[in-house]
Amino acid sequence: MNSQNQNGKPSPSNRRGRGCLLWLGASLALLLGLMLVGYIFEPVAEAADARAYPPPGQMVDVGGYRLHINCTGTGSPTVVIDAGWGDSSASWSWVQPKVAKSTRICTYDRAGMGWSEASPQPRTAREYANELHTLLAKANERGSFVLVGHSMGGYTVIVYAHDYPTEVAGLVLIDSQALPKSDVANSKPAPKPGGTSLPSLMARIGLVRLLADPLGSIQNLPAGDKQAYTASAVTPRGVQTFTDEGMGMSEGGTQARAVTTLGALPLIVLSRGKDQDADWAASQAGYLKLSTDSQQLFADHSGHRIMIEQPDAAVAAIVKMVEMVR
Repeated sequence: MNSQNQNGKPSPSNRRGRGCLLWLGASLALLLGLMLVGYIFEPVAEAADARAYPPPGQMVDVGGYRLHINCTGTGSPTVVIDAGWGDSSASWSWVQPKVAKSTRICTYDRAGMGWSEASPQPRTAREYANELHTLLAKANERGSFVLVGHSMGGYTVIVYAHDYPTEVAGLVLIDSQALPKSDVANSKPAPKPGGTSLPSLMARIGLVRLLADPLGSIQNLPAGDKQAYTASAVTPRGVQTFTDEGMGMSEGGTQARAVTTLGALPLIVLSRGKDQDADWAASQAGYLKLSTDSQQLFADHSGHRIMIEQPDAAVAAIVKMVEMVR
């Protein structure tokens, strides 16, 4: 059938088809334009954030890349905190100054998170422990240490206490991630980091930065610390490291599970009081078996992020351990 009517004019259906094509073309051009603007704007925003939020601690070379460590207070033992999956040292800004009144405390950023540069090594508990060991030595922070691990950070401090037992005086596990089930024969090996995931591509065009405030990336931190936390979390490096850490968690959990005992090392398990199911409660109680000198405390008014939702409970558990091992 001819697409034109008897007067030689295009039919209504043909006009509608051309209109749709024009609309699609304009939409695509607009989308590409916005992506280009984001691609140009993102490094400018990162540079501005770097000027606005310099690292509060020192940057230490640990073998071709630098890690950020921030130590405050005086006294012994020194408390060392390992944050949870995708978190940085800024998330401990309520806890650190209060613990620093009692003893020395160090927070740090795992490679690729916060102010730390990325590592070429797989993101697993043993690699984190090795990096932290090197970092503490090169920063001239001497043990003995009270190691504090939140969520996935619990894997790290368990492996550290096993691999470097003479350096560790006590352990505090703050709502630590559940260990893999015993019937999991083989964990998936962690890949080398540094790939380009879809989330990191979204960050590269500024989309993650754009959505950070509406989605509420983190709440209830002091204003400057919240902004510093978000500034690093929305970068392509931070987003890719978050992905890499997630891909390495299975192997890291298997490494931590292989540690069946820490002897009589003093251990406090601080668990959330809200939103617990039976499996999570069992996993928390299971950590008590790591030591013959263990106890469990609860943050009754907190969910998983105790250091933000109920920081005084985290401070109390850490200070209690410090006093126990002195």
